[in-house]
Amino acid sequence: MTFRPAAKADAAALAELVNYAGEGLPLYLWAKLAKEQEDPWDVGRARAAREEGAFSYRNATVIEQDGECAGCLIGYEIPDMPKPVSPDMPPIFVPFQELENLAPGTWYINVLAVQPKFRNRGLGVKLIELAEETGRKTGKRGMSLIVADKNIGAQRLYGRQGYTQRASRKMVIEDWNTENEAGLLLVKDF
Repeated sequence: MTFRPAAKADAAALAELVNYAGEGLPLYLWAKLAKEQEDPWDVGRARAAREEGAFSYRNATVIEQDGECAGCLIGYEIPDMPKPVSPDMPPIFVPFQELENLAPGTWYINVLAVQPKFRNRGLGVKLIELAEETGRKTGKRGMSLIVADKNIGAQRLYGRQGYTQRASRKMVIEDWNTENEAGLLLVKDF
């Protein structure tokens, strides 16, 4: 098991991992961005292969197991004074941004995912430890993340690592096919 910065060649794996972490919301959004006859997965892979943007291979760390990209971590700092939610933000994103804004001064785990065939081997814990190490090095006062209310496995994983629920927001579902109803803000203070 090794950590390394993601490479452009990891774009396909990153798209899958981001979709796992996002409970299918990324694929739903990529379908909305796809041009006629374009596969939504192609949109996701292209976004992962970009040189810029929040979802770019340049912002990801991967964990390799058995020579494969087994999981990834993408995160960033939430400022001490987050910007208010923009009135022109698409409604589906508003609850997530509201939750992020409730965790100022933290290092935010945006994506933490492990491929299904590599789960239950401790890789998720290793990625959380890497995230926390990054948060401490950047001088943040704690960690934060958002998890779906029906993702009990992820809630248990983070709970065992000391994360507690600070807030929740009802999701805007639109026509996204999901059983989730709310996003939960989990935090851990240093």
